[in-house]
Amino acid sequence: MFYKIELKDHIRVPPNLFNLPLEEAVIKRIKTKYSGFISKDLGIIVDVSGMKEIGEGIIIPGDGASYYDVKFELLAFKPEMQEIVLGKIKDIAEFGAFINIGPIDGMIHISQTMDDFVSFSKDKTLTGKESKRVLKVNDICRARIIAVSFKDILNPKLGLTMRQQGLGRLDWIKDESEENAPKKEEKETKEHKEKKEHKK
Repeated sequence: MFYKIELKDHIRVPPNLFNLPLEEAVIKRIKTKYSGFISKDLGIIVDVSGMKEIGEGIIIPGDGASYYDVKFELLAFKPEMQEIVLGKIKDIAEFGAFINIGPIDGMIHISQTMDDFVSFSKDKTLTGKESKRVLKVNDICRARIIAVSFKDILNPKLGLTMRQQGLGRLDWIKDESEENAPKKEEKETKEHKEKKEHKK
């Protein structure tokens, strides 16, 4: 999920940025410091979304830069357990598929790609034995996050599934909902008839 996070920090603006308007120079330095920053608490920092407040600058003897106490907003992506995400299949291997969900990639184990016996082919596709569904690179899919690990802080790991109803390649979901629609109408008609007979 994407979050707006408000932070306070002491930002150093070096002399080579003194020619820029103050806010522009400070934003540039915040982007340099926080771009790609990853932490368990904040998630993955995507960008600086706004400036709240810039305090008065101070110069420390022996350092030509100026320092500012700054309050600003960051846009961060923090993956949440059970969150449903939309992404594009980036790569397929024998053990599963890698999906890009914006600022991070996740992994879908082969057993979690579809509710079927799945086989891998050398042209980098996964195929369901019964359903004949094929998953390939660049497919747009909906998946659910089932594992989040920040053990290696520079490379967080996400595990996802597409086995549940309403998940998978977008056209599979559309086909499923079209298949289920007539059944639902039939069930409602049957229930309506039963209620009518019961009233008699």
